Amino acid sequence: MKTCEHKLEKIKSLQNEIDNADAIIELIDEGEDEALFEELNNLIEKLGSEIESARLETLLSGKYDSYNAILTLHAGAGGTEAQDWTDMLFRMYSMYAEKNGFKVKVLDVLDGEEAGLKSISFLISGENAYGYLKAEKGVHRLVRISPFDANSRRHTSFASLEVMPEIEEAPDINIRPEDLKIDTYRSSGAGGQHVNKTESAIRITHIPTGIVVACQTERSQIQNRETAMKMLYSKLVEKQELEEMEKLASIRGDVKKIEWGSQIRSYVFCPYTLVKDHRTGYETSDVEGVMNGDIQGFINEYLKRTSVKQGEGNV
Repeated sequence: MKTCEHKLEKIKSLQNEIDNADAIIELIDEGEDEALFEELNNLIEKLGSEIESARLETLLSGKYDSYNAILTLHAGAGGTEAQDWTDMLFRMYSMYAEKNGFKVKVLDVLDGEEAGLKSISFLISGENAYGYLKAEKGVHRLVRISPFDANSRRHTSFASLEVMPEIEEAPDINIRPEDLKIDTYRSSGAGGQHVNKTESAIRITHIPTGIVVACQTERSQIQNRETAMKMLYSKLVEKQELEEMEKLASIRGDVKKIEWGSQIRSYVFCPYTLVKDHRTGYETSDVEGVMNGDIQGFINEYLKRTSVKQGEGNV
């Protein structure tokens, strides 16, 4: 209901702005006024952007698109350089969330030895968070002069991103208590004396699938367990969805393997600046803007391309 009300409010707001544009056009017809021309141009530009945004929202018709998103970043091979890149990506997604009115909550983190992060899981909550951020799943490649190299050589680093919808409980997925191996350990992150002295962190292993989830940032062991179970449900749903997609691809005779972990984007800092998405061809030279969270262009292009492909598949 809340989602429907939000959509209706957007439509009413767009209609009001269109009415305002009509009113300005009538005033211009009555007598030329340069100030009105400028106001009309600004309004049309704003309307174009808002209508495009509303159009893209109609592409978010997937089963879980309206859900919150759980993101997990893993550093690839490369030691400190790759771990620093993982930390940079976490900052990028945090800033993207902030700019779009989403909330960010760290669930589990493993710090690097010298700098950066080996891995981090975090929840981004807000309307259509998963619908947008599913576009970011895959391997992200960085090319730059490493600040950790005394000889200032160029390095290539990789980090992978998993994106799952946050699912409270899936009725078609049955998790039996005997299939779970639950371990407790001390939290490694900040949090004061209580966190350091109490084994409140939880790691759950789903024995039949080998899926492992962990949470260490909640106040109590019970809360960490609840959050970890949500993560487990999400991973099991994702596994089920992937199996259905692979089955569908084999039925259609699609020779291309479905790869969730393939490289999707390159971020080049040196010898030139360029961020390029290898799936859509969308690119920008504004590396600084991208690292500050301006990634909506990449997401929009992905949504457009996938909607076209889905339409062709349906035909």
